[in-house]
Amino acid sequence: MQALLPATRAMELRKQDYHMERPLLNQEHLEELGHWGSAPRTRQWRTWLQCSRARAHALLLQRLPILVWLPRYPVRDWLLGDLLSGLSVAIMQLPQGLAYALLAGLPPVFGLYSSFYPVFIYFLFGTSRHISVGTFAVMSVMVGSVTESLAPQALNDSTINETARDAARVQVASTLSVLVGLFQVGLGLVHFGFVVTYLSEPLVRGYTTAAAVQVFVSQLKYVFELHLSSHSGPLSLIYTVLEVCWKLPDSKVGTMVTAAVAGVVLVLVKLLNDKLQQQLPMPIPGELLTLIGATSISYGMDLKHRFKVSVVGNIPTGLVSPVAPNAQLFSKLMGSAFTIALVGFAIAISLGKIFALRHSYRVDSNQELVALGLSNLIGGIFRCFPVSCSMSRSLVQESTGGNSQVAGAVSSFFILLIIVKLGELFHDLPKAVLAAIVIVNLKGMLRQLSDICSLWKANRADLLIWLVTFIATILLNLDLGLVAAVIFSLLLVVVRTQRPHYSILGQVPDTDIYRDVAEYSEAKEVPGVKVFRSSATVYFANAEFYSDALKQRCGVDVDLLISQKKKLLKKQEQLKLKQLQKEKKLQKQVSPGDKMEDATASGQEDSKAPDVSTLKALGLPQPDFHSLILDLSALSFVDTVCLKSLKNIFRDFREIEVEVYMAACHSPVVSQLEAGHFFDASVTKKHLFASVHDAVTFALQHPRPVPDSPVSVTRL
Repeated sequence: MQALLPATRAMELRKQDYHMERPLLNQEHLEELGHWGSAPRTRQWRTWLQCSRARAHALLLQRLPILVWLPRYPVRDWLLGDLLSGLSVAIMQLPQGLAYALLAGLPPVFGLYSSFYPVFIYFLFGTSRHISVGTFAVMSVMVGSVTESLAPQALNDSTINETARDAARVQVASTLSVLVGLFQVGLGLVHFGFVVTYLSEPLVRGYTTAAAVQVFVSQLKYVFELHLSSHSGPLSLIYTVLEVCWKLPDSKVGTMVTAAVAGVVLVLVKLLNDKLQQQLPMPIPGELLTLIGATSISYGMDLKHRFKVSVVGNIPTGLVSPVAPNAQLFSKLMGSAFTIALVGFAIAISLGKIFALRHSYRVDSNQELVALGLSNLIGGIFRCFPVSCSMSRSLVQESTGGNSQVAGAVSSFFILLIIVKLGELFHDLPKAVLAAIVIVNLKGMLRQLSDICSLWKANRADLLIWLVTFIATILLNLDLGLVAAVIFSLLLVVVRTQRPHYSILGQVPDTDIYRDVAEYSEAKEVPGVKVFRSSATVYFANAEFYSDALKQRCGVDVDLLISQKKKLLKKQEQLKLKQLQKEKKLQKQVSPGDKMEDATASGQEDSKAPDVSTLKALGLPQPDFHSLILDLSALSFVDTVCLKSLKNIFRDFREIEVEVYMAACHSPVVSQLEAGHFFDASVTKKHLFASVHDAVTFALQHPRPVPDSPVSVTRL
């Protein structure tokens, strides 16, 4: 037996170190295992190294998903579709990158950088096979509001130093991207991906619709060639619209005509693509053709000098060197960075889950948060602004045969070719054309205005969330609007749980099924038994409403009845005291022997006297039921307020001679009741039943308070 002890101890140490995930064998353990010589120690070290290597390998595969799917990539089946899809997305990404950079208040070339670095990083770390990461209108306008507030359009009323202004805005945008990436990576590593569940679909759709309006207004200065003041903060959109209307007579006709022609061409090409969607292998690249055509016309007709049309200007070729973020801006950008991080992730994960459900694969929300964060973090170091995924490009990537993020890698390399060699060809591209591209691409988000009609018919609470989000975002700007929308939606949840549906249940004949008697005509109340149910859990916000609704639905004014009972009992006590005082006076006047006889007689009378504290004896109306059953199947948790409320219900209904039972509690709720010391001598587990039918059966068999003896009915 003693010889087995070292071996047993060695096995315990192995199990201990495996589960605690720490380095194996300190000096004490080595000495203890020394009984087995050097061979067991070698095997022990080898086991630990194998376990550590396996964990490291699993962690590497989890954080770098490309190592999982790329070795299994079906080249023959997927490569051609991914190449075609990547080319189609790149053709869209080029004009959108240039346009959305202007939307962010930056020189157009930085839109190309943001279409290259983040896309390639997501190719390595992302888990969605179909979303197209890169510049996106909502993210760009959020970035633009930050850059314009921290690096305004003009340093004073008369001077605009464009070079210094652009350099300052690039620094703000890249630092913002680093902060956004840090937030997203940090939240992903602590498995905080569930946070987007607080952004409901009506909230997101209302927010993106308001953002689309913000984008549209921001492009008016390029369409009409106006020089507007920088507005930020609440009501900035209203001020911008008023200023546009005020300065509209100063607009340039050449710029307006350029934007209008480009917009008409883009709309016609999109309509043609929709009509010929089944016949075309890939959509007609209307944006790229418009870009090439507008640049050629601008260069040939010299629109810049003849008609005063603003053009993109110099687009430097080649990649930029990495730059560290400006730490001094962190405190100013913290709030905006967190908001942009949440919005960008919410858009990406919602699209990713749609495609994953459609194509039967799984998207890891926490890894998506890490992948998007790394895209923004590394992109910010290379002077990119924050990105997310684009709905239009993602749909094109899927519809043109894209099956994996190889399509994203192809599109990023195509953009790299533009950056290195072909960027300077777009020197004469009119900015009005880029504004037209942005405005036409808002069609999908502006269509969400039709949600008002559909939500009015389907769910008016969701409509209220949509409208509040939309109006708050329009009036308070994008960051404060999102905060206000989230707070309102959470408050609305609380309000809706405060006023749930309360019902009295009746039994469907010859079954153990109980339904609301107001909704089911066949359900009948069990004589002498009331069954009460709430559609929501009971907690501090609705515990008082629960008690009030219970007393109202039972058809008895419990509080009034208890008050009347207490008054009558108090009167009885006063009469008894007066009677005792009279008897004492009389006893003083009689002999001791007579006193003993009177005491014996009065004791016999008291033992035979009926209970005068009952409602019937007091002359008060009695409830038409003797048992109350609380169906607690909707409870998901209980707090201290709920415990006190249930205790008060037991006390009050016992005062009016009604016994209370609880039914259908879930096991976690029962554990919480026990932890809260709910059960005691007056309320025992004999009042707790597994189902409503068990409680009804017991109540019919025992119309009086629960006896102490055990019963045969099923309980928890």
